[in-house]
Amino acid sequence: MIGGGDPLTTYQRLLEERRREEAALAGRADRVSYARLGIFLVGAVLVGGAVFGGWMSSWWLGLPVAVFIGLVVLHDRLLLARDRVTCAVAWYQHGIARLEDRWSGLGARGHRFIDGDHLFAQDLDLFGEGSLFQLLSTAQTQAGEDTLATWLTESADRTEVTSRQTAVDDLRSRLELREQLGTAGADVRAAVHPAALIEWATAPAVLRGVWPRIVALAFGVLNTTAVVAWGMGTITPLTMLSAFVASAIFHRPFRRRIERVVPSADAPARELTVLGRVCRLLREDRFTSARLVALRDALETQDCEVSEAARRLARLTEAHDWADNLMFRPVAALLLWDLQCAFAVESWRARYGAAVPAWLRQIGEFEALSALGTYAYEHPADVYPELVDADGPPVYEAEALAHPLIPTATTVTNDVRLGGCPQVLIVSGSNMSGKTTLLRSVGVGAVMALMGAPVRARRLRMSPVAIGATLRIEDSLQAGRSRFYAEVLRLGQVVELARAGPTLFLFDELFHGTNSNDRTEGARGLLRSLVALGVVGLVTTHDLALAEIANQMGPSALNVHFDDSLVAGEMRFDYRLKPGPVTRSNALAIMRAVGLDVVIDDTSH
Repeated sequence: MIGGGDPLTTYQRLLEERRREEAALAGRADRVSYARLGIFLVGAVLVGGAVFGGWMSSWWLGLPVAVFIGLVVLHDRLLLARDRVTCAVAWYQHGIARLEDRWSGLGARGHRFIDGDHLFAQDLDLFGEGSLFQLLSTAQTQAGEDTLATWLTESADRTEVTSRQTAVDDLRSRLELREQLGTAGADVRAAVHPAALIEWATAPAVLRGVWPRIVALAFGVLNTTAVVAWGMGTITPLTMLSAFVASAIFHRPFRRRIERVVPSADAPARELTVLGRVCRLLREDRFTSARLVALRDALETQDCEVSEAARRLARLTEAHDWADNLMFRPVAALLLWDLQCAFAVESWRARYGAAVPAWLRQIGEFEALSALGTYAYEHPADVYPELVDADGPPVYEAEALAHPLIPTATTVTNDVRLGGCPQVLIVSGSNMSGKTTLLRSVGVGAVMALMGAPVRARRLRMSPVAIGATLRIEDSLQAGRSRFYAEVLRLGQVVELARAGPTLFLFDELFHGTNSNDRTEGARGLLRSLVALGVVGLVTTHDLALAEIANQMGPSALNVHFDDSLVAGEMRFDYRLKPGPVTRSNALAIMRAVGLDVVIDDTSH
């Protein structure tokens, strides 16, 4: 553990430490860069002396070449270390932004997971700008993002949730591990889609056969020997050139296949480097959670750990890139370097490619658990829910429930109790009083509970449930559907969900796209059907006629409301849930407050 105290103070202290490390590494990298330039100039002078001046042996050229290559490797390592520390700086800056409620606009939004047909994802703002996904996600790979998105949209059972909770709690205090995980990708973030990575790893070989690789090695040895022999004066330049021509003729038919093999490995190598670092972090740590121990043990191949296999591929792509260096390019040509690298990449795929899908699943799960561990660390007041398998209707009992996307300084908490009596809360209230926010708070609380995360509440006791919502139903011009028709379709899906098992429904302004009589009758019939199916939920309305339904349904439904007050021409809301139906509306007051000249026709009464 690298920090105690409250999360904000710890993050601020570690941010300053990482900034100092970043500056020190940048300075070292600059000094090595200047030294490399100096060695290059010295090498150029020695080349002139050996080739044109004749005052020294060409063997002395090996010394500056060796030193130059060493400095190139050292410079690359310093830059990589600096980039990782730079990522750590960004990681703590992002964490501080989350703690100060400035996180919206930072990090992954999860736009690719948006699905307007999902039964609650869009209604509860799970993806997109300012979404729950954006708040939670610290994943460095798309596999991690995919797993987190799946957990957000698919409720888990009690056993699975309990297993995740234990793993999240194990990761909560491991700040050093989570920092290393968050910076594992350096400047590479989700460079390859998991599907593309799997396709690359498991595709048929482009370069086949043992003999071409043996011949390529032989030509490399032949060319090197020819250069040495020429330098010693034992062969003529023509003989040396003959060896070069022969190797070029052999190499030519492979050029297109080399271009298909090595460049296509660059992006997978970067993604697998991230995976490898994550695997190494897992393998080096000791966990108490059985789930994390199982994940750690699974990240091992028959002959090495996943991190080592990933490093081997990264070294192959880096070695191929050396040919772009002016100093190394002649050596690469002599050794048929690109062909040697291409064969090595194909050998790697043959050896490890089939295991890549399992690596992605395991790393994705670990990153998702780490993201929830980060959230748990940053929100120590949030609690793990108690999941129960209730007899009869499902249970949802929350004390001091709040929405995690609302800044802590301005949030207002409420208690919500569902199950048995009542099964349904009919929430009435004027515009902007907090009805829809309450539904989202209940829904997001359920989502986080059923993905294994702590929730923004003092206490939450609930049953594992499916969720269905109608908070953000929209019409579709392309599909030729009105908002009312889209709402009816969604409600039909929720009813089917309720018939299949325990369900929590969240309905905002039922049937407000039709006339008052149809709306009242439709809402009454729908709620009676859902109560008979033994599910629980909330319905909001500002129509006082709908509030009468609770009185007609007896103890199965209960009226609650939010109210407001008009102070000096300004609407005031306390966002506190109160018993009973609302008794007045503020629509006309709001109209007048914004300057609309609303005249009431008294003759109509």
